[in-house]
Amino acid sequence: MAIKGQDRLIVALDVPRVDQARDLVARLGGAVRWYKIGMELVFSGEGLPLARELTREGKHVFLDMKLLDIPNTVAAAVANIARLGVAMTTLHAYPQTMRAAAEAAAGTELKLLGVSVLTSFDQDDLAQTGYALPLGDLVERRARQAREAGVHGIVCSPAEVAQVRRLVGPEFRIVVPGIRPQGAVAGDQKRVASPRQAIREGASHVVVGRPITQAENPLAAAKAIIQEIESA
Repeated sequence: MAIKGQDRLIVALDVPRVDQARDLVARLGGAVRWYKIGMELVFSGEGLPLARELTREGKHVFLDMKLLDIPNTVAAAVANIARLGVAMTTLHAYPQTMRAAAEAAAGTELKLLGVSVLTSFDQDDLAQTGYALPLGDLVERRARQAREAGVHGIVCSPAEVAQVRRLVGPEFRIVVPGIRPQGAVAGDQKRVASPRQAIREGASHVVVGRPITQAENPLAAAKAIIQEIESA
């Protein structure tokens, strides 16, 4: 079955104001079906209303909140997120956190993703925070724990996609940020890949922000990435 690029591309609305986000959505029109709303827009005070607005318009919203707290607080937050009607949300991939979230999301349409290791981290960053495991081993451990906890997928960098896909099988969602088309600047991301490479290695969705949102022609940039996904 051919890959539909529109179902795999998530455009990150990492902009400071909701009017900028709405303008971008309008410019992308029907070419893009998935949008990520993260902390920047949520804490502007208008990100959650925008999430509701986009879902009413038939878009899929990935609410990237990276939840981490005691189990009761995480469960209550997940229950409220499920009522927003968004398609996916994130939490840090700690077993206790994931189990609480999975229980709270049971019976809803909300899909939960455990965040393994941020794509802005490398091995030195992990060492500074006290993790002794090699980065790839830590991602594998968190992928196993995510599957065992009953969440629906994991967020990992392009560097770990192939090993995670072999571990979790074909149905588990693997959402991959740190995507940079050929020639794009990596910015603050340390583990990056092209859309084609990520999809070929097993990503279910790729998250792209600045290469689209800061492009002179965002629609053309998005269409080029969709075409690259489909060519994979």
